[in-house]
Amino acid sequence: MLIDTHAHLEMTDYDEDRDEVLRRARRGGVRQIVTIGIDRMSSEKSLKLAKAHDFVFATVGVHPHNAQDVDARDLDALARLAAEPEVVAWGEIGLDFYRRHSPEAQQIGAFESQLALASSLNLPVIIHSREANSEVFETLKKRKGDVKGVIHCFSGDVPLAYAYMDIGYYISIPGTVTYKKASLIQDVATHIPLERLLLETDAPFLAPVPKRGKRNEPALIVHTAEKIAQLRHEDFETIAHQTTENARKLFHLPVL
Repeated sequence: MLIDTHAHLEMTDYDEDRDEVLRRARRGGVRQIVTIGIDRMSSEKSLKLAKAHDFVFATVGVHPHNAQDVDARDLDALARLAAEPEVVAWGEIGLDFYRRHSPEAQQIGAFESQLALASSLNLPVIIHSREANSEVFETLKKRKGDVKGVIHCFSGDVPLAYAYMDIGYYISIPGTVTYKKASLIQDVATHIPLERLLLETDAPFLAPVPKRGKRNEPALIVHTAEKIAQLRHEDFETIAHQTTENARKLFHLPVL
């Protein structure tokens, strides 16, 4: 019983076999999936997908890559989408100073605007942070107690993970934890409290070993859970149960 808290099922990578991908996930023990919006169009597609499948839930938001293309009308439209019951979070939002597809100032503006909207709608946030750990942390720290959520695809160290947990965030572990040279994320997955850990695929990206380099999909989250169980010297069932409870608590997911 697993929950994939971060997948991009609306992407064209799944246009040929999306239904089969969902069936494989269900057969593989994936109880629920959260599919993520990264702009207005993908948010609309995610919501449509969630409406069609009772075990799929959606988020709405504008990724930092797309910050330069968003305006007030887009944010208003996303806020209207967020009122739908299938929408469980606002995101993926944050800062990306590695790719820099949008200028830093526009990323920061879009990030802060969306945090305010998520707060007004009482929705948790899904945070993207790449080469911007200090800026993202300081922005979220200012809203401690106002906004909570998860640091998606966490790439920091154990002290940073604890700092985020101290201001109300969960830490999400992707398939990279299975990679041979992934000691940093393996250390995090080993040492943070299990009660603050979530699992994700970030599908179609970051497929775990033994599928590394291929298209990722929710069914493969089992490999991530197995690796974390191995690292923590705990039963797979313990990891599956607690991470599922964590996801349901954060996103207010129903028990199916």
